[in-house]
Amino acid sequence: MDCTQLRCPMPIVKLSRELKQMTTGQTLAVEASDPAFASDVRAWVRTMGYELLEFTEGPVKKAVIRKP
Repeated sequence: MDCTQLRCPMPIVKLSRELKQMTTGQTLAVEASDPAFASDVRAWVRTMGYELLEFTEGPVKKAVIRKP
């Protein structure tokens, strides 16, 4: 899911909406360029009980999240 043009808090809002529609065990890959996304996604995943499978830092941050 491309969130590179979105600014905080919209990448997390979009991510949340998408994961709510998914079934248990499905994964979602997200790309975001907002500097706050790195800390936001880690905190959000812990709070919501999702699993952060992979995270890549850079100008475009990439996260792969699994719905439990």
